[in-house]
Amino acid sequence: MRDMIVLAGTDFHGYKPAFEALAVGARREKADLIVVCGDITNFGTKEQAETLLRTLAEAGIPVFFVPGNCDPPSLMEINLKGVTCIHGSGAVLGGLVFLGVGGSPITPFNTFFEMSENEIAKILDRCLNNIGGVHGRSIVLASHSPPKNTRTDRTFMGMHVGSSSIRSFIEKHKPLLTICGHIHEAKGKDLIDSSLIVNPGPARQGNYAIIYINEDGLNVELKTIKL
Repeated sequence: MRDMIVLAGTDFHGYKPAFEALAVGARREKADLIVVCGDITNFGTKEQAETLLRTLAEAGIPVFFVPGNCDPPSLMEINLKGVTCIHGSGAVLGGLVFLGVGGSPITPFNTFFEMSENEIAKILDRCLNNIGGVHGRSIVLASHSPPKNTRTDRTFMGMHVGSSSIRSFIEKHKPLLTICGHIHEAKGKDLIDSSLIVNPGPARQGNYAIIYINEDGLNVELKTIKL
């Protein structure tokens, strides 16, 4: 594993100034990778998402993303230079394996991309099968939904609405890091055993995370910029 700086953003909801600001931030922070954890659009189209992701790609570094529940599943078909959808699959960079699962568990709101917990579990299994031969401390999971019963999935009403399947995956495989979003008010960090969970907070409001990864571990800075 080589030293790596990851800029993570989520829940843009189609707000172009947030994409522009994070592209600038990636250059300023000398990031090696941008990870986007969904809700790129706000019930938009694949074409809108392509335009927005192209803005991030202009930072000149790889962009890995998963769709959110407010994105159409057709985002999985995006084919842009430097931009990779890792939903249900993965990508290797700097000795780390980045796996992805987009969408969310079933909500009361009938949004674009929702799945049962059983479907989420199958997608996570497919990620591992597609990559093969990885061990937990080499895995970074990019998920739109946070794992259930953590600081990163708690709503204003105090309910934990994350995914139980994602939590089970983390408990079993012990990834180095999980980056998530979905619950705007649950910006923060938590641990499941030794696995770090990070919800950067909504990029729509200027939030993002800078994650420093090296042989000694992880350091995470949660940041906010004025848009």
